[in-house]
Amino acid sequence: MSDLFDANAARYRSERAPLADRMRPRTLDEFVGQEHILGPARLLRRAIEADQLSSILLFGPPGTGKTTLARIIANTTKANFVTLNAVLSGVKDIRAAISEATERLRHHTQRTILFVDEVHRFNKAQQDALLPHVENGTVTLIGATTENPYFEVIKALVSRSRVFELQSLDQAALARIAEQALGNEERGYGKLEIEMEDGALDHLIHTSNGDARSLLNALELAVETTLEDSSGVRHITLEVAEESIQRRAVLYDREGDAHYDTISAFIKSLRGSDPDAALYWMARMVYAGEDPRFIFRRMLIFAAEDIGLADPQALQMAVSASYAFDYVGMPEGRFILSECCLYLATAPKSNSTSTFFDALRYVENEQSEVVPNHLKDASRDAKGLGHGKDYQYPHAYRAHYVPQQYLPENMQGIYFYEPSGQGFEKQIAERLKYFQNRDEKDSIKKRVLRYAAEDDRDD
Repeated sequence: MSDLFDANAARYRSERAPLADRMRPRTLDEFVGQEHILGPARLLRRAIEADQLSSILLFGPPGTGKTTLARIIANTTKANFVTLNAVLSGVKDIRAAISEATERLRHHTQRTILFVDEVHRFNKAQQDALLPHVENGTVTLIGATTENPYFEVIKALVSRSRVFELQSLDQAALARIAEQALGNEERGYGKLEIEMEDGALDHLIHTSNGDARSLLNALELAVETTLEDSSGVRHITLEVAEESIQRRAVLYDREGDAHYDTISAFIKSLRGSDPDAALYWMARMVYAGEDPRFIFRRMLIFAAEDIGLADPQALQMAVSASYAFDYVGMPEGRFILSECCLYLATAPKSNSTSTFFDALRYVENEQSEVVPNHLKDASRDAKGLGHGKDYQYPHAYRAHYVPQQYLPENMQGIYFYEPSGQGFEKQIAERLKYFQNRDEKDSIKKRVLRYAAEDDRDD
């Protein structure tokens, strides 16, 4: 009796399943997109068709086919296929799956493919529990993740798997998927008379942002909520399409790759003096719900690191803008974000403040030098030890400058700071040239120090 109920439940779920689930490709020939890994003669396709798959990790944005690809493998392989969801499963479930795989291999010499959806959700202990069984071949692992496995999956598991990156689907692929859904009589809407108004389907495709699931969910909502006219035709207007997918989904996770990649693109656009690109990447972050204070924090750092004294007002602008935003808030605070972004993008650039790291590297690698006697504090022991003797007070001289040794004796001729010649630093360079009479030899010496320290800096 239970089998009958189970069959009825399965049939009901199949009939009432969402369109995106009903339209999942069942074979590689039905699969749309990802030609870079599934095209003719590609490694992954050959391995699936030959049923010789080794452990793999499928990494990519939502709606690009990771779970679908796993199901296709399940339909084609002769191995036993077991599925776990990392959100719902624990070490107990992993051990049960491994125990079953071990028994099946021992008694029936049948391989087991273990599919773990959202594998990045497993903690280190859970991933460690998988490792020896993947290593000895008890199970072949297929892990699906939206997060970069090189950061979210333990290194030992990554090293024993082949990583395949799935990409967001382009508009041509999404159009094919929509056409399949509209034309398929068994699983889609092929039995219905549907007329898409000009621009309606294009809007759904464009707004789904490379996510097939998002496209099919919106298409389903548009079709199911549109009544037939007297001729039995459902007219999907542009207005209906816009209501069905009101907000474009932007891939952005504050803890994931999209977060770091987008802020990196933003900073690099500011550094490259491209205000249009900087505005675009900042808009992506704001649209996706990023905290504007995080963006301001990065602009504060950028103003000091990448503009510096080429425009001393840049840091003041960033500080003032961040305070102004806290006072105004959203949505009007977006004007303040924009002004700060545009100012920094169009300001002259210099990374001369990074010369601090040259000095720091020198301190780390060289023996500590004694403070020259004339620079020592004279307020305590000038009489007893002569500290501060012969110090020349610059304000007592014309132009408030007097040539004097400020570095330790063994460091004479080493200059850490070299003005860029951009913006205000051009004036600084002229002043230093006049006061310190720097020569080319000194500049070469300085650049060697800077390049040695550059490896320690990121975006």
